[in-house]
Amino acid sequence: MKKILFTLFIIYSFGLNAQRTDYDWKKMDPKQRKEIINNLSPEERKALLMKFRNNMVMENLDIDPNDKDEFTDIYNEYLESQKQIKSQFNSDFNPEELSDEEAKAKLQQSFEVGQKLLDNRKKYADKMQKVIPCQKVLKLFQSEGMMRDKMNERKPFGNSGSGSALRPRQNP
Repeated sequence: MKKILFTLFIIYSFGLNAQRTDYDWKKMDPKQRKEIINNLSPEERKALLMKFRNNMVMENLDIDPNDKDEFTDIYNEYLESQKQIKSQFNSDFNPEELSDEEAKAKLQQSFEVGQKLLDNRKKYADKMQKVIPCQKVLKLFQSEGMMRDKMNERKPFGNSGSGSALRPRQNP
């Protein structure tokens, strides 16, 4: 998890300022950034990562400064809501060890959670469109997918044989 946070931080830290500090992240070398991050509490690290993510999204979408606060609130609410929905599905299992009934139930549960995620995304897309144009909402969701793909590329495959190892995305 630390590697993922650090990697995200390195990738997106350009031009961003840290919470509660005056660090010039752009001018720091990776060792300096890592040392500062390692000295932060888990809560501070999480807040810093959230700030970097929000700044990156604002910059990428070119959000009007007048709409920044309102959009940031909606976006953070959306992310928290997605996280809550995802937490309803425990993917840490080995499908080969499940009975047919357990596998069917798990599959059904995955469909239900997936539908909730989609419904939630639609709900927040509507909310976001009240603040930013639909083209920017589409760009946001597109960039979310690219970030997820980048994260998956950096994760090791086959960890602990749990059956939940991420696999590279296949293009049709």
